[in-house]
Parts: sequence; C-alpha cells; structure tokens
Amino acid sequence: MAATIIDGAAQAARVRSEVAQDAAAFARELGRSAGLATVLVGDDAGSSVYVDAKQRDCREVGIEPFDHRLGADTTQGDVIALLETLNAEETVDAILLQLPVPDGLDGAALTALIDPAKDADGLTPVSAGLLAQGLPGMRPCTPVGVMELLDAYRIEPDGARAVVIGRSNLVGKPLGALLLERNATVTMAHSRTRELPQLAASADILVAAVGRPQMIQPAWVKPGATVIDVGITRGEHGLVGDVAFDGVAAIAGALTPVPGGVGPMTRACLLRNTLRAARARATLASIKR
Repeated sequence: MAATIIDGAAQAARVRSEVAQDAAAFARELGRSAGLATVLVGDDAGSSVYVDAKQRDCREVGIEPFDHRLGADTTQGDVIALLETLNAEETVDAILLQLPVPDGLDGAALTALIDPAKDADGLTPVSAGLLAQGLPGMRPCTPVGVMELLDAYRIEPDGARAVVIGRSNLVGKPLGALLLERNATVTMAHSRTRELPQLAASADILVAAVGRPQMIQPAWVKPGATVIDVGITRGEHGLVGDVAFDGVAAIAGALTPVPGGVGPMTRACLLRNTLRAARARATLASIKR
C-alpha cells in the first residue's frame, strides 16, 4: 500500500487563514498592524528569494513587513547596531535574522542579541532554554510545523519510537525536544552515528533533516512508518529532499513530499509566531500601564 502523502501546503493554508483573521483583529484592537522585521546580510540568491517570500507572506495576511538588507561587506558591528535598533522599535513585534550569514560574521552571536520577546524563529538561547525546560516561549518554526503536520494526520507521538537524523539548533535538536515533550522515545542521530540505516529502520517516526539528497533509502524505513523529510536541495531536476521519495512511498505509512511538505508549514508558522509575539508584547504593555 502506498504511503499517505502529507499535504503541507493545505495545512499551511489553514494556518495562514487563522493568522490573517488574528492579524485583522490585532490591527482593529491596537490601531496598527503586527510587524515582522527581516534582516538579510549578503547576496546569497537563495536566501534573497526566501526573504522575498516571507515579505510577501506578511503582506498577504496583514502583517507589516520591515525589510532590511545589508551588503556582503557588512561588519558584525553594523548588524549588531541594526538588531539593537529593531529590538527597541515599538512597531517591530518580531525579528528574523536570515541564516546563514556571510563568512566572517558570527550568526549564533548575532541571533543571541535578538530580544527573546521578538524571537520570530525561536532560536535565541533564552528560547532554546525555555523549550528545554518545557516552559512557554517562542518555538522554532520548522519543528512546530512538523508537529502540526503529525497532529493534522492523527499521527500520535505518544509512546512511538522517533529517530531524528540531524542535530542542528534550527531543526534537529528542538524537534527532538518537542517529540520528547509529547512522550515519544527519541533518538538523536547524525553523520557519526553507527549503524545508521538499522537505527532509522527501527523508527515509527523518522525525521530526515541533514541536507543530503535522497540519503534515506527504502531499506532505512520501517514498513508503515511516518517519514518526515525536512531536507531540501536544488538539483538538476529541481528541488529534492533527503528521502528517496518514490521508493520510500511504497513502504512508509505516511510521507511528506519535497516541495509541498514541511516547507510551507515553516513559513506559515513564522507568521503565527509573529502574531503571538505581537499579542504578548501588547499584553505586557497594557499591564505596565
């Protein structure tokens, strides 16, 4: 039996519709739109396209986008100055520093300077610490999107064995924490993991987030398992994921495609994070008054 294909685009459309309604309500209540500032440093074409899409997403749902683009010769100090300005700007509710930054800049140090209350991507040390302790806070967009896809298709993490291949701060580690929070038994794997194919084949929920095209072959997949493909690479024939889609689709119980799987949810969850940050800041401001 062929796998159920998890339609990330459809679920993202639902989230975007909810965000648009919330954004309109926020604007009516506060007299201004929620605002997301994006910061792009350098001239990477892929990053530029992605930021363009985020700006367009904001406009479509009623969030005001603030677009900041700095040249490849920008210094660490220049980016720090901009982030400090955005932290203080009342009309900016959330900030996203597009990663990776050019060589010579410290992306982790720059991310750490973002006000945690405006941490659109959930990547500051404060946000990571809150997640690790199971406390409320901003969560990274891709992991949250993955969890929503599981819920939408009634794939229950509770009691399941989950294997996450990839240990990045952006996806692997926070997704492992979210799965653990939902009572999955989580194994974090990576390029140095021994007997990786056998480990992957033991998973009820297998997540591939390594950026190696078609790394996950059918033999790596337990029959009936849910396979979440987070990787995306542009090849000669377009975008491909970390999973050998056609072969795995014949074995898995459910599978996300690339494109059209996790990617749309990541963008939709960024919009929702922005509204959540705006709501939290407005509530705090009213308390202070």
